Amino acid sequence: MEKTHHLHDVEKTEIPSTISALGIEADARLETSKEFAIEKETGRLSQESTAISRAPSLNEDQPERDQTQDLEALSTIQSLGPPYSVFSKRKKRFIVFLVAWGGFFSPLSANIYFPALNTLAREMDVSNSLINLTLTSYMIFQGLAPTIFGDLADMAGRRPAYAIGLILYVGACIGLALQNSFAALFILRCLQSSGSSSTIALGNGVVADIATSSERGTWMGYATSGPMIAPAVGPVIGGVLAQFLGWRSIFWFLVIMSAVYMIPFFICFPETARNVVGNGSIPPQGWNMSLLNWMEARKAKKAAGQLTQTVSRDESRAAQAELASKRKLRFPNPLGTLHVMLEKDVGLLLLFNSLVYTAFYDVIASAPYLFEQIYGFNDLQIGLCFIPFGVGALCAPLTCGRLMDWNYRRLAKKAGITIDRKRGDDLKKIPIERARIQVAIPLVYLGNAALLCYGWVVQVETSLAVPLVLHFIMGIGLSGAFNCMSVLLVDFYPLSPATATAANNLARCLLGAAGTAIIQIMIDSMGRGWCFTFIAAVVFCTSPILLVLMKWGPGWREARRKRLEDKQTFSNRP
Repeated sequence: MEKTHHLHDVEKTEIPSTISALGIEADARLETSKEFAIEKETGRLSQESTAISRAPSLNEDQPERDQTQDLEALSTIQSLGPPYSVFSKRKKRFIVFLVAWGGFFSPLSANIYFPALNTLAREMDVSNSLINLTLTSYMIFQGLAPTIFGDLADMAGRRPAYAIGLILYVGACIGLALQNSFAALFILRCLQSSGSSSTIALGNGVVADIATSSERGTWMGYATSGPMIAPAVGPVIGGVLAQFLGWRSIFWFLVIMSAVYMIPFFICFPETARNVVGNGSIPPQGWNMSLLNWMEARKAKKAAGQLTQTVSRDESRAAQAELASKRKLRFPNPLGTLHVMLEKDVGLLLLFNSLVYTAFYDVIASAPYLFEQIYGFNDLQIGLCFIPFGVGALCAPLTCGRLMDWNYRRLAKKAGITIDRKRGDDLKKIPIERARIQVAIPLVYLGNAALLCYGWVVQVETSLAVPLVLHFIMGIGLSGAFNCMSVLLVDFYPLSPATATAANNLARCLLGAAGTAIIQIMIDSMGRGWCFTFIAAVVFCTSPILLVLMKWGPGWREARRKRLEDKQTFSNRP
């Protein structure tokens, strides 16, 4: 009975899970701790000795004031509770590999036919400005679609949202390979964007499901390596295909690549959403199952005769039912993304992040036109010119992720906080804004300086080596800064990361779409040098936003946490 008494004490420590959406991972650990305690109490009925040796307990001699203090800071919960994620490091690597591969499709599809734009304009008898609308419309839907897919993923799980997006994407790619008119190209590009863009928001959500804040920088670096290099690698692939096999081969390539991806996804990609499988220890249900999950469940049913397996299965069903009772399946609400954007710190972060992304994308979108005009390159040569940008964009997230984790450990040590890699840390005590932004600031200024120089280099039409070197520097600086700020956004909303990333997509894609729509007009009217000087000046003048976030961001985040805690407490009153 003593153990039961302790377990009831643990149950009393539960606080609203809504607060977890504010970036406080300790709350998520507390709720998982409740599930762990309940499972142990059930297991005690059949195997009391095992349960007694494993169940967590609180010290009865502990002063009562310790029982009523901020529960997020209780060391007993942090040390004795279950791990933040039960997935092994090897399994995490496999999951993040598929996440990076899936995130590769959206930016790849946006950029792979850059080298073929001139060919498409001639074949369909439309102007370059009109063919650029297929880029603009793609980016608009790239921002809008994740607002639906992100909410669906946070509500029903990652796998269902992934599956719907992939099926829509494959169908659109087949249509694009077969179409013969500009109208069909325009509409199908919108559908293609809607299907593929879900993978980026969902990928960040998966990383938040399995990685604590102390290691999230590294894992996010791996996960975003696909999306970050695709804008530069895509034109290289597109140039080769368009030059030797024609522009239709570009879309058949995407069909084949996505079909290959769907094989490991449907067979073994696990459900990671914490409102569906907790920390990964609760078996998924229904359409959240992979083929391997289904085979394991079928095998377990055949072994129903053994008592221990029956008890374990009953525990799993009880845990599944508890999580399912907290989920309210409904039509995805894109307005949830707008609520995220209206928060002070999130709104400022999204504004600056979108400007950095627009500068990055304006360089890529204008490169085919400029390189053909200056150097007289064909589709293949234009595609090869994107290699330096791709190498820089690949190095950036991998390097920045490790730098962010190092800075996180440094600040935690300075604050006297011991990092708990298994169960996560209390972000109320760690200035997470400073941990991410201190890495981003040097990269912003490095990339912006290269952008300023690039404008005047293409103005005077120097040797090809100079703009390519600047492409590499911009790939490191601008994409690295963008990655740091994207990780910070997930830190703000670790239990609704897909919705938070959807807000990021919406802001950056709408602003990026506007930038790509007018970049050609700006170059023609302002000249190459002054056009890119203006873009660099906008980024520079808005960069103090990062200093504002470091100074006042923690206070805004804490105020939001208390506001939502009070709201949840009021709603729970009878």
